Amino acid sequence: MRRALGLAERAGASGEVPVGAVLVRNDELIAEGSNEPVARVDPTAHAEIQALRAAGKALRNYRLCDTTLYVTMEPCPMCAGALVYARVSRLVFGVRDLRVGAAGTVFDIVRAPEVNHRLSVTGGVLETECLALVQDFFRVRR
Repeated sequence: MRRALGLAERAGASGEVPVGAVLVRNDELIAEGSNEPVARVDPTAHAEIQALRAAGKALRNYRLCDTTLYVTMEPCPMCAGALVYARVSRLVFGVRDLRVGAAGTVFDIVRAPEVNHRLSVTGGVLETECLALVQDFFRVRR
């Protein structure tokens, strides 16, 4: 999660909402990503999606079984859906997203009984640091 925080800090410094994500399998870093929708002019360029895309290329497979995604903020519905489709096994996030969190806060896409794959979820990891990063980012912009 510390590595994801570093990625989030860099995203924030470049004007993106500070979110970072790291995908791991067997304690080995597979891929990472940070928010880049502004820089890429791409609304889907969230940190989680960036990490999933890089992991798919690295592993030459879109199914990312037996992996854990560490992300500084709870995924939105788009990212949660991508985690399900990619067959990520576990999600670990820092701060809850009270507006659109899709791993249990507002929606629970990653554990919905209607989907064909469910993730185990751990929230609140390094929550204080993750929350401070997001709050500081938006405080400066308001």
